Amino acid sequence: MSTPRVTLYTRPGCHLCDDARAVVERVCADLGESFEEVDITADDDLEDRFGEEVPVTFVDGRQHDFWRVDETRLRTALG
Repeated sequence: MSTPRVTLYTRPGCHLCDDARAVVERVCADLGESFEEVDITADDDLEDRFGEEVPVTFVDGRQHDFWRVDETRLRTALG
């Protein structure tokens, strides 16, 4: 299996993370892509880096969005 093109950084109990996950899951399923989800609370460096900006999405290793995931923009980035 190839490396996921999308990484979603989240924290437990985050309602924006739940919303972002739903968008990422839908877009990736539609486009045949995979994604990985990373809990920032398990890593002090990630917690320092992203803090209150979660959810944060990366596409192909570059930051794409934070707080909200725009479905159209994500589809374009993966297209």
